[in-house]
Amino acid sequence: MLKNKITVLFICPYPTGQSPSQRFRFEQYFDLLHANAFSFDVHPFLSLSTWQVLYQPGNSLRKISGVLSGFAKRLLLLPFLWHYDFIFIHREATPVGPPWFEWTVAKVLGKKIIYDFDDAIWLPNTSKENSLVSILKWNSKVSSICKWSYVISCGNEYLCDFAKQFNSRVYLNPTTIDTERLHNPLRYLKKSNADIINIGWTGTHSTLKYLETIIPVIKSLETQFPSLIRFIVIADTKPSFKFSSFHFVPWSKETEIQDLLQFDIGLMPLTNDVWSKGKCGFKLLQYLALGIPAIASPVGVNASIIEQGVNGFLCDSLEQWENKIKTLIKSSELRKKMGESGRTKIINYYSLNSNSATFLSLFE
Repeated sequence: MLKNKITVLFICPYPTGQSPSQRFRFEQYFDLLHANAFSFDVHPFLSLSTWQVLYQPGNSLRKISGVLSGFAKRLLLLPFLWHYDFIFIHREATPVGPPWFEWTVAKVLGKKIIYDFDDAIWLPNTSKENSLVSILKWNSKVSSICKWSYVISCGNEYLCDFAKQFNSRVYLNPTTIDTERLHNPLRYLKKSNADIINIGWTGTHSTLKYLETIIPVIKSLETQFPSLIRFIVIADTKPSFKFSSFHFVPWSKETEIQDLLQFDIGLMPLTNDVWSKGKCGFKLLQYLALGIPAIASPVGVNASIIEQGVNGFLCDSLEQWENKIKTLIKSSELRKKMGESGRTKIINYYSLNSNSATFLSLFE
C-alpha cells in the first residue's frame, strides 16, 4: 500500500467507458487507486456526442466543432494542473497538431507526465472515416513526449524498445483483463449448442481489414462443414461479408462478455507489418480469459500470449489457418483443454490482479 495520498489527472482522447484501449489500460484500475488512497480526475478530449459520430461518414461540421471544443477544454484546463502530482496521458492530449499541451505541462508547469500508449502511434495509420482529422496528425510528436515524460508505460516490448530511444524510465505495462469481475465465464450462463460450432472475431471498424484476409478460409470451411459452423463477427460496424454462415452482432458494452461467450473458437489474424507489431493482443486476452481457444497470426505480442498447441495455434498461411480451425472444429475435448490453459495463462500473466503492482509503480 502507498502511504502518501497521490493526486492524478488522467488525460485521454475518448469519454470514459467507451474505448477498449482506455478501459483496459487504466480505467479498470480506478478501484485499485481508490483502495490506495489516490485522488484522481479524468479529462477526455472528445465529448460523448462527438465520439459517437467521429468514425461515421458525414457530420463534418459536428466533428470540427467537437474537436475545437476539445482544444478549448485543454487550454482552459492548464491553470488547474498545479495541484496534481502526476499527469497521466494516454496516447496524446490532442488528436491533431503539435504537442503544445504536453510541452506546457512538462516544461512550463514542471509536472510529472506518465505517458501511456498501446499502439505504434508514431506511425501514420489513417482510414477514410477519419481522413479529415488524419491530414492534421502530428505523429512525430510521440518521440518528443517520450523525452519530456517522467515515466513511460508501454503495452508490449516492441513499444518499449521505441520509447527507450528517448527515455530510460520505460515500464512494460501490458494491457490486462479483469478475470474475476468481468471476463469470468463462471459469472455468466453460457448457452451451448452441440450442433453448431461458433467461430468468432471481435474488433472495431479499423481492424476489419485484418479479418478480411482469412474470409476465404471461412468460406472453404463452410462448404466442408455445412450447417455445422457459424461465423460470428462482433463489431461497431457491420462488414459487407455475404455467405450463409456469417452472423453479425453489434458491439455493446452491456452484452460484450455474453456475446463473446458464444464463441467456441476465437480468431485474431494480423498482417506482418510494423503497425501490427505494436498491437497488444487484446482480442486474444479476451478470448483466453473466457476459456476460448484462440488462433492468431504470429505477429508481435501474439507469439507471447499463444503457446503453440497449448492454449491455441499460431498460423502464418491460409493453409495453416484452415487446418488449425478444422482441428478445433473436430475436437470438443481439445477446445476445452486449450480454453482452460488459456484462462490460466491470462490469470497468471495478463490479469488485473497480476499487474496491479506494476501499475502502482508508475506513480512512485
